[in-house]
Amino acid sequence: MARGKLRIYLGAAPGVGKTYAMLSEAHRRVERGTDCVVGFVEHHDRPRTEVMLHGLEQVPRAELDHRGAVFTEMDVDAVLARRPAVALVDELAHTNVPGSRNTKRWQDVEELLAAGIDVISTVNIQHLESLGDVVGSITGVRQRETVPDDVVRRADQIELVDMSPQALRRRMAHGNIYKPDKVDAALSNYFRPGNLTALRELALLWVADRVDEYLQQYRGEHDIRSTWQARERIVVGLTGGPEGRTLIRRAARLAEKGAGGVVLAVYIARSDGLTSASPKELAVQRTLVEDLGGTFHHVVGDDIPSALLEFARGVNATQIVLGSSRRKAWQYVLGPGVGATVARESGPDLDVHIVTHEEAAKGRGLPVARGARLGRARIAAGWLVGVAGPALLALLLTHTDADLGLANDMLLFLSLTVTAALLGGLLPALASAAFGSLLLNYFFAPPLHRFTISDPKNIVAIAVFFGVAVAVASVVDLAARRTQQAARLRAESEILSFLAGSVLRGETALDALLERVRETFGMESVALLERLSDVDPWTCAGSVGPRPVGRPEDADVDMPVGEDMALALSGRVLPAEDRRVLGAFAAQAAVVLERQRLVHRAEEGRKLAEGNRIRTALLAAVSHDLRTPLAGIKAAVSSLRSDDVEWSEDDRAELLAGIEAGADRLDHLVGNLLDMSRLQTGTVTPLIRGIDLDEVVPMALVGVPEGSVELDIPETLPMVRTDKGLLERAVANIVENAVKYSPDDTPVVVSASAHGGRVEVRVVDRGRGVPDDAKDRIFEPFQRYGDAPRGAGVGLGLAVARGFVEAMDGTLSAEDTPGGGLTMVLTLRTASGTAATGTGTPTTRVAG
Repeated sequence: MARGKLRIYLGAAPGVGKTYAMLSEAHRRVERGTDCVVGFVEHHDRPRTEVMLHGLEQVPRAELDHRGAVFTEMDVDAVLARRPAVALVDELAHTNVPGSRNTKRWQDVEELLAAGIDVISTVNIQHLESLGDVVGSITGVRQRETVPDDVVRRADQIELVDMSPQALRRRMAHGNIYKPDKVDAALSNYFRPGNLTALRELALLWVADRVDEYLQQYRGEHDIRSTWQARERIVVGLTGGPEGRTLIRRAARLAEKGAGGVVLAVYIARSDGLTSASPKELAVQRTLVEDLGGTFHHVVGDDIPSALLEFARGVNATQIVLGSSRRKAWQYVLGPGVGATVARESGPDLDVHIVTHEEAAKGRGLPVARGARLGRARIAAGWLVGVAGPALLALLLTHTDADLGLANDMLLFLSLTVTAALLGGLLPALASAAFGSLLLNYFFAPPLHRFTISDPKNIVAIAVFFGVAVAVASVVDLAARRTQQAARLRAESEILSFLAGSVLRGETALDALLERVRETFGMESVALLERLSDVDPWTCAGSVGPRPVGRPEDADVDMPVGEDMALALSGRVLPAEDRRVLGAFAAQAAVVLERQRLVHRAEEGRKLAEGNRIRTALLAAVSHDLRTPLAGIKAAVSSLRSDDVEWSEDDRAELLAGIEAGADRLDHLVGNLLDMSRLQTGTVTPLIRGIDLDEVVPMALVGVPEGSVELDIPETLPMVRTDKGLLERAVANIVENAVKYSPDDTPVVVSASAHGGRVEVRVVDRGRGVPDDAKDRIFEPFQRYGDAPRGAGVGLGLAVARGFVEAMDGTLSAEDTPGGGLTMVLTLRTASGTAATGTGTPTTRVAG
């Protein structure tokens, strides 16, 4: 059983008209023939709301006794037993009386949805659970009745019911919300202008987040890469330095100035293997940006400005925040820096902010952001201390009169060795130990200035010195390697966690996964190769980046996946320790590829099933709809040829007219069948050229009854790019369908208007209309909605019309007519070089 759909009217404040809007929607649906009942609606003694309940079926409420008083709640069992198509359930956040079926009303609604019943409900923004504290601090009233945000976010449709604070206060003053004795208190407390403005802003921002989810989904589905400045998205470029906190806070303030702004912090690491920037400072910055409502991202790329701009455009960012460079003045001879490069290459769609901070121009210092590696500067310092230090110390001690003794001399040399180990690791420390031992032997152990030792005690002392130096250097080097391993394992765990999450989310985008491989390992290109057997050539199942290889042996790195599949990477050779994570990526890529193929096969199976359904429907159409006019023609011909009856001229004329009408109907049905066949076989080739609508649309109305269509086509409309014959056939089918379902005394209106680079043709009827869930189904072949009489057609008219329109790069959709009925909207591109010159005087006539 299909789950029901939930529509929620979200109110910015009490009294804005949520319940009234819900009841208005119910009346519209009832007028269209939808089975709609009131499960629970509370009018709160508001006259206009109470009037809206008239004419709607109300399910009796359940009565519950609580503490000696009788309360009424929605009778869930009664609604389930009634089983309407749509149920109205007011006040989604309401807490039920103890003893009810469920604790909260939204749980009642979940039961109705699970039973396949569509639900229309209402809730105010202050009742959302996540906003309870915020609303309490604004209004001074803590809401006791709340609904989880996820329940509202899962709704199929959310419509904001809004009203300006001034208008809402006027409604309150006129007594349309509360009784007169409560108006003054409400206006001076909860309904103060400031409170209402804040609640309104909360509602707008919350709904904007929901709209943003739909926008991101649409951009992903249509592979849109350019920036749409629908809302402020601010990217913060982090280096791992202490200035990152300042940049994050500055970006958060920028986001607050534009309603609905979001902050995305990104750290871009150079691609030297599995580069993992996981210092304490970055962890603090990650926590800070998440506390401010933003997100943290880790990207790998050799060219940091390009990687930053690519990331910003990928997330549809509008601004980039960078810090002033920490480089010294002389370092600018090496290049302009990241900030200047990003500002130069950002283009007109991205604003770049360079923020000053306390660390500007102070130099980067020791690379604390790369705790797992010692860094070049540190290693150089270690060699300097380990080699030059002992020489300078020996020179100092030999040119002074201080006689410290061999033990103290060795301690001084040992301190240099320990310093070299702390700075540069094992090799500088070993060099320092060896060089220091030679200097101690030559300058300070008798006999002096000779590489021999006469006293055995001195031999032991120098040996102990060398051993301690080597031990200290080994411990420091081991600690550095363990830190490096921990950083690597952390990076691997993050990547494997991403892979596991993608599996659980069911992500099936192979290109996205391969792009993740390329970014993670800093490669130029990545390709997933496969072959049928050992003797067959390799084929590329998917690739990203320029010039992907065609064979695994041509790649810099290849990772086999089974016997006949391999992941091939080009750009550089990876260290052996990276292949473990690369193997996980390769296995996931194989799974994604197989999943894509299963989806493709399922789609092919669906198409085969659809073809079988169409063939079955075609047989039914031939057996009934096509035979009906044939039977009428044969009966009329047989009557005319009969010698038993002497037909009058009027009778003969009537029979001949019947034959002609049947033949016309048969010709129309066969024409639609042939058109549908052409569309399904892809043999429709439109001849596109510039056409005036007033040349085509009137010709399409020739076959409709006189007085049944009212035409409104302005003469100043731009020309459209279309095929004259296909457009005439499409409009004729749409109008014929509208006339068929429109009341006899109400003409169908055909109007046209220009909107930017497109022209809309609207065919408006006042019939019963079509429910939302059937608006797409009516365009399928052999579909006839409602109680269309048999013999009235095979249900191909709208299918053929949409096929022709889409072949001309247009669209055809259905929407509700305000006040009842159905409106077909046909949209076409305007011809280049033409534009509407004004509203003009419309050409209006009644077809006939």
